[in-house]
Amino acid sequence: MLDPKKIEQIARQIHNAMPKGVKEFGDDVEKKLRTVLQSQLSKLDLVNREEFDVQTQVLLRTREKLVALEQRLTELEARQEGSDKKTEQAE
Repeated sequence: MLDPKKIEQIARQIHNAMPKGVKEFGDDVEKKLRTVLQSQLSKLDLVNREEFDVQTQVLLRTREKLVALEQRLTELEARQEGSDKKTEQAE
């Protein structure tokens, strides 16, 4: 789900932004940061970009179908009203 390279990059950026005294603890801090980031980000309800793009396309197609169906319904209702008026006039 989450790109490990991105998490590593974020952990490295956080590590580099830390005060020098904290950085001196070494690679252990960066590893722990990576672990904490991975843990916290996995708790979030996130999707990757590919999945987001797929769902966006599905939504667009659904919207197009809805517009077409609404238009068809309007045409059918108009045709039905016209048919009802002709029936009333014939009576």
